[in-house]
Amino acid sequence: MLRMRVCGCVIALLCSCFVLLAVAQVTNPSEVNALRAVKSSLSDPRQHLKNWNNGDPCKSHWTGVFCFNTVGADGYLHLEELQLLNMNLSGSLAPELGQLSHLLILDFMWNELSGTIPKEIGNMTSLKLLLLSGNKLSGSLPDELGYLSKLNRLQVDQNYMSGTIPKSFVNLVNMKHLHMNNNSFSGQIPSELSKVPTLLHLLLDNNNLSGYLPPEFSNFPNLTIIQFDNNNFGGTEIPASYGNLSRLAKISLRNCSLQGEIPDFSRIPSLLYLDLSWNHLSGSIPSHRLAYNMTTIDLSDNQLNGSIPESFSDLPSLQKLSLENNLLTGSVPAIWWNISFSTKARLKLDLRNNSLSNISGELNPPANVTLRLEGNPICKNASIQNVGQFCRSEAGGDGMPESSTNSTQKMTCPSQACPIDNFFEYVPSSPVPCFCASPIVVEYRLKSPSFSYFTPSIQKFEIYFTRSLDLSLYQLSIDSFVWQEGPRLRMHLKLFPMFINPHSNTFNSSEVHRIRRILTSWEIPLTDFFGPYELLNFTLLGPYSNMIVEPRRMGIRKEILAAIITGAVASSVILYATVMLLITRCLRHRDRPPSMRHSSSKITMKIDGVKAFTFKEMTLATRNFDSSTQLGRGGYGKVYRGILSDDTIVAIKRAEEGSLQGEKEFLTEIELLSRLHHRNLVSLVGYCDEEGEQMLVYEFMPNGTLRDWLCVTAKGSLSFGTRLQIALGSAKGILYLHNEANPPIFHRDIKTTNILLDSNLMAKVADFGLSRLAPLQDDAGTGPSYVSTVVKGTPGYLDPEYLLTNKLTDKSDVYSLGIVFLELLTGVLPISHGKNIVREVNLAHQAGLMFSIIDSRMGSYPSECVERFLALALRCCYEKQDMRPAMLEVVRELENIIKIMPAADTILSPSAASNSDQSPTSSSYVTRDTSYVSSSAVGSDLSSGVVPTIVPR
Repeated sequence: MLRMRVCGCVIALLCSCFVLLAVAQVTNPSEVNALRAVKSSLSDPRQHLKNWNNGDPCKSHWTGVFCFNTVGADGYLHLEELQLLNMNLSGSLAPELGQLSHLLILDFMWNELSGTIPKEIGNMTSLKLLLLSGNKLSGSLPDELGYLSKLNRLQVDQNYMSGTIPKSFVNLVNMKHLHMNNNSFSGQIPSELSKVPTLLHLLLDNNNLSGYLPPEFSNFPNLTIIQFDNNNFGGTEIPASYGNLSRLAKISLRNCSLQGEIPDFSRIPSLLYLDLSWNHLSGSIPSHRLAYNMTTIDLSDNQLNGSIPESFSDLPSLQKLSLENNLLTGSVPAIWWNISFSTKARLKLDLRNNSLSNISGELNPPANVTLRLEGNPICKNASIQNVGQFCRSEAGGDGMPESSTNSTQKMTCPSQACPIDNFFEYVPSSPVPCFCASPIVVEYRLKSPSFSYFTPSIQKFEIYFTRSLDLSLYQLSIDSFVWQEGPRLRMHLKLFPMFINPHSNTFNSSEVHRIRRILTSWEIPLTDFFGPYELLNFTLLGPYSNMIVEPRRMGIRKEILAAIITGAVASSVILYATVMLLITRCLRHRDRPPSMRHSSSKITMKIDGVKAFTFKEMTLATRNFDSSTQLGRGGYGKVYRGILSDDTIVAIKRAEEGSLQGEKEFLTEIELLSRLHHRNLVSLVGYCDEEGEQMLVYEFMPNGTLRDWLCVTAKGSLSFGTRLQIALGSAKGILYLHNEANPPIFHRDIKTTNILLDSNLMAKVADFGLSRLAPLQDDAGTGPSYVSTVVKGTPGYLDPEYLLTNKLTDKSDVYSLGIVFLELLTGVLPISHGKNIVREVNLAHQAGLMFSIIDSRMGSYPSECVERFLALALRCCYEKQDMRPAMLEVVRELENIIKIMPAADTILSPSAASNSDQSPTSSSYVTRDTSYVSSSAVGSDLSSGVVPTIVPR
């Protein structure tokens, strides 16, 4: 009878779930009315909006609307994203937009909308992106926009808006991107904006702003771009405090009626672009050395005097130096010609119309340097050979930035095989010759790049862009690019589908959807070099033109499911659980074991060299497992720092009830470690197996895990030589397991959190809970070379062939160690933000950009040694096991690399590494500490009984 009642309750509640789910297919009625009002306020000459049935914009073609629905706690569908990009819509923004209270993205960019921004938008408190660029909107910005505390990006640029910038914007505490350029805003820039802690990009150029530059802006902690060109700040000065904006990459104050002297910007290590042209600045140019990677310095059309600082010659990335139309005197520094340029590099030196009279050396700039000297006394100095060619008005052209149109197809392919009329074409860089496919055409613009010439950086951009979209390099073709006023860089890009087979010549709808979502949601990572970007158009032609967007309704989110069905099923779950609990308690009462936590495995055999500790000894060593002695935590349990009765410091790994590492792993680790003795393996001191407790006692490793030293939050750093020694020590430890242990052992969980560092930074491999004995060979050395086993290990380090076949071999450890080598070189995790380290390094290596991915915290290093180490790491990471080197070969290659290293870089000073209390922040081990961006995520332990982070106290 009880069982029937329970079943009845479950059936009734499941029926209620179906009712709720049926309701969840209906859009909220108030939003339906609001969307109808929005549609009626718009004029649509191309009839993109004709499918808005019942106010639902999600039923439309790819060529227009892009939207996203989600189910709310009330069971209704709510609109979260509404994007009407470049659809030639006219009309106005309906005040009813304010009723879309769940909206996160509102994107009406690049249309013909007029009228004002309704103040009711201030009611959309969930809004994160408000994108209205490229319309004909007028009027002022409503103060109510300051209510949008979650707003991350506000773009109203390229409209006809006027009035002042609202002081209420001080409440936009999550704002990162404020783009208001190319309007008619006037008045003083509110100093209150300096209280917005997250602001990165502030674009206010081409307005009618006046007053002064707020000195309070120097308080911005993360500001990277200031672009205020073509405003009128009434003869005021540039605040000297702007030199303290340590994250600044670009400052552009062209034609702002500024006066006074140029501040000292030498304290900004990330500065790439400085434009102070067309002002009334006076005094001499500061002689302080600017950031090493500067690309652009434009100080033209001012009243600067004195000589040209020689520090400008120490800028190897410089593309443009404009000093024309000033009062400069002295000599032209010929040291510029000694700068090392790449073959694609360009440098424009414009020194026209000054008072330069001589040159300090020979006047022989290389072909990729454009020099203009007309209007200087040096042009009349007959003793200077070749000076005439640099003094003609046509010399070097006008210096305008380059533009490009993609050349015709290089390969010879049969024209009839690719139906060009149907928007198919041959993929220019396809690894398969004459691969014919249909591209997606993307119009893309860099709004404020930190460079003046694009050609030297095209390959860098291609890698950056394809990585961001998770595409291969050959899938991108830059069809053309052109510089526009600003300067801004506009590009026409073609994205091609991946070659899988000759018939895979179009993207499927999910891929189109994914790519567009990344672009329209601003999910492409920011870089100071390329600056902010915007999507101008996303063109779908040919086979994509009739692709339909299914209404995106997120009915499987955890939080949504919880809101809809948790209440409905809770009663049945509770009832069922209660009955089962009563039954379970009865059974447990009859069969309860005598142990407090589990039936003890009490190891009765004596193991040589491994001590059996009592639970009391462990309690005394850790002060009753006081939290102050805890060092870390792994899948097995917590790790404590303990002091034994003989004052030996140890690490005690204590299993928790329900631990991922069970009885088998506990016994495995004791049995294996008890007979393994090598200087590069962590030693097992003893174990505890009584009173329902499982504990392993290891030698204490005061410098923690290798991951501690590689993570971005580490205050210290390891030199390249030290990293090589760590790689060699790890490889020797694993070589011992493979070749000298009897029988041999496959570790199965090599990763940076399982490589520990002692007081001398010597590497020791730890954690043998998942290890397996290698198969025994017969006298002839034949037999299986693998162990068939369930796949265990850590994502990112797992051998792909082992993952597919369940065959664990010594080459599986080689693969995992290769991943560790790549971490040593780059500092980043194996899987970071969905990107795989092997794929990313291979892409950079194939593009000849491998030094761009090297961890900058290593300081200087011999390039030949890095190249050989990287090549070895990639060999270890081959997908096929038989293509990977054996561990002996890995050790020998590392030893050969170390032999050609400078002696001072390979061996740690004994005095510097003798203190057992040293930590990853100790100055004894650190190299030059420079900023480096990488993932701050913690590596997964999965099912490993990992020795967690061990940091000395």
